[in-house]
Amino acid sequence: MQKMANRIQLSEIFTSIEGEGILFGTKTMFVRMAGCHLKCIWCDTAYALPMDSGNSYSVDYVKKLISKYLKPNTYKVNFTGGEPLLQYEVVIELAKFVKEKGLRTYIESACFDSSRFEKILPYIDICKVELKMSDSKAVDPKHYHNLLRNEIECLEIAIMNHKITYIKVVITNSTNLKEFKHLMKNIFKVIKAADIAGFIIQPCYGVDEPTVERLFEFYDLVYPSYREVRIIPQLHKVIGAR
Repeated sequence: MQKMANRIQLSEIFTSIEGEGILFGTKTMFVRMAGCHLKCIWCDTAYALPMDSGNSYSVDYVKKLISKYLKPNTYKVNFTGGEPLLQYEVVIELAKFVKEKGLRTYIESACFDSSRFEKILPYIDICKVELKMSDSKAVDPKHYHNLLRNEIECLEIAIMNHKITYIKVVITNSTNLKEFKHLMKNIFKVIKAADIAGFIIQPCYGVDEPTVERLFEFYDLVYPSYREVRIIPQLHKVIGAR
């Protein structure tokens, strides 16, 4: 789904506490785009997945909504979904607007298309690059290699453009350790530890949850290459935030 550049399919705009990644705990405005073509088993925003969910607005109207609902001392504006790259042209327009207001911009995407990702980068300050394991079921097996290739390309592009960049991998109890080890090899073949601002192992919540012992196995595979690896759950769920 690619809307015309002057229209956006929007699920919601709200301010809450960032509950994931290296910037957890920060006051954040979330601009949630509607529509996602992926099928991750742990998705917790199912209401934003249908391509025709949410509401269609003009970009100018959404700019007014951002201004109206922006709260004092907001640390960043998070473009999320759904899948924001499906509407990358309007993300560019909104991110420009947010940066003109002196705020940090943050993209939360599955990074399924490196060419679209590269187009939005000039207007984004912080990039979370999520590398999906095959047990995510995000795509069918024959398309998984292409998804992973695009994700790693997005990682490289973000680093080359000197963005604050971190990696997130969601781990279930069924995640294959050998597959993860191979992924680590591929990641640190193309980047250096100093290139990234963090590496987050996120335990799956509500579906096939991993044990602490299982999480340590994945942590121990990252640690030799990146000692600042962290296991961080979705903390907003712990405190009852959105």
